[in-house]
Amino acid sequence: MGDVPTFQTDRLVLRPPSLTDVPACQRHFVDYEVIRHLSAANVSWPFPENGVRDFLTNAVLPSLGRDRWFWAICEKAQPAEMIGAVDIWRDGHPDHRGFWLGRRFWGRGYMSEALAPIMDYAFDALGFDVMILSNAKGNLRSRRIKEKVGARYLRTVPGHQVDPSYRELELWELTREEWREYRTAG
Repeated sequence: MGDVPTFQTDRLVLRPPSLTDVPACQRHFVDYEVIRHLSAANVSWPFPENGVRDFLTNAVLPSLGRDRWFWAICEKAQPAEMIGAVDIWRDGHPDHRGFWLGRRFWGRGYMSEALAPIMDYAFDALGFDVMILSNAKGNLRSRRIKEKVGARYLRTVPGHQVDPSYRELELWELTREEWREYRTAG
């Protein structure tokens, strides 16, 4: 396993995942309101009983720090309790980043706070020049995060999300220079 650094923000700890995160991840991720916005190619509903363990064991941990970087999002007060995640991968298909946050933590600004050091790391340490980002068309929370940091809307393409009412995917582009401009202005 490669190196994935741990970051701390004012309220959060962002750390590499482990199999000890399975119960907390199961509690916060296996919720239709969280999963419905995600790609049906990667996530199914109903979510399989051992889906979290299988995903960490087979998809995340073997490539962690090599071509995939994954952080468990935890509140500082409970650094062992995974409440969300940010995932970055080198091979865009079509995008390079995904994230989720447990529903009871929505509306607190946690995702924007978590993304700041992770995107710094992606552009500075990992050497990304450009990142393609996506969201289900209609997922306004995810869209707002992209707009806030200055990502540019590229186009809408057909998409297949867990929620069948989402039939399109919005693609966005964020360059290293645009990210640095956002961070400097912030």
